[in-house]
Amino acid sequence: MLISKLSRRALVAAAAVALCIGAPVLAGGHQVLDKVHFLIPGGAGGGWDGTARGTGEALTGAGLVGTASYENMSGGGGGKAIGYLIENAESNDDTLMVNSTPIIIRSLTGVFPQNFRDLTLIAGTIGDYAALVVNADSDIDSMADLLAKFDSDPNGTAIGGGSVPGGMDHLVAAMAMEAAGKDPLAVKYIPYDAGGKAMAALLSGEIAALSTGFSEAVALAEAGEVKIIGVTSDERVPAFQDAPTLKEQGIDTTFVNWRGFFGAPGLPEDKVAAFQAALEKMYETDEWEAVRARNGWVNIHNSGDEFKTFLENQEKVIGDLMKKLGFL
Repeated sequence: MLISKLSRRALVAAAAVALCIGAPVLAGGHQVLDKVHFLIPGGAGGGWDGTARGTGEALTGAGLVGTASYENMSGGGGGKAIGYLIENAESNDDTLMVNSTPIIIRSLTGVFPQNFRDLTLIAGTIGDYAALVVNADSDIDSMADLLAKFDSDPNGTAIGGGSVPGGMDHLVAAMAMEAAGKDPLAVKYIPYDAGGKAMAALLSGEIAALSTGFSEAVALAEAGEVKIIGVTSDERVPAFQDAPTLKEQGIDTTFVNWRGFFGAPGLPEDKVAAFQAALEKMYETDEWEAVRARNGWVNIHNSGDEFKTFLENQEKVIGDLMKKLGFL
């Protein structure tokens, strides 16, 4: 009995010491990392900011990471943060930088000299498909209707978006039209400063259709303001099953505005593995599902080499299209 009591005391003491020195604890999942510092290449409230803070919230809430800190570093279309991470690689082993499709577009157009190959690829984590929408009162009910209207009056069938010519909304519209057998150079694209102004243009009849993010389109469709006539996913998205894909309408193209995480160049392999393990385990937690559902994100997880292959494929597709449109 005495040995049993001593053993129990020893176990309790050992557990207390382990907790004091920061050993892994159980809270929805074994702790994988003591801390993560999220580097955000844009300002507060943007998509990158929301992705980093939501991921940190889920990782810490589920007990996979001890503490998370955040640093917003705007400038150069994201280039300032990328340059900082590269130049200060040795002191940033605990840093994850969030990024998305613009790292492809802006490196191709020379907004900054670096590209994703200059960083350590950790994992893609979420995505937002693109969508083409029309006014709820429009006589256009499908991509076939939009294409017919375009054939009869290309100049009068403008497609708008909340980004500059050559930006994501423009490229998605051009990609869809090209896959439908139309000349992407003949598409009249009208840029607006933001999604709200583009939506106002759609409602006023200034544009025939709007190219936008799927999550934004769902909110507008649920409010009865628009009809979603095409989504750039392989299959219908559960968040809004009524929205048809481009592929099911015979337009063989897909696109996702992914968001994911990168580490400093030369990051030790054990740290890379720990980051990837934490993110992979995160998907199994209730904390992540709450964050994901709240933001309307789609889980798109590709890690390491799979992430690299995905980025290389997107770089080629976007690069070829931008050359065709005259932006490269």
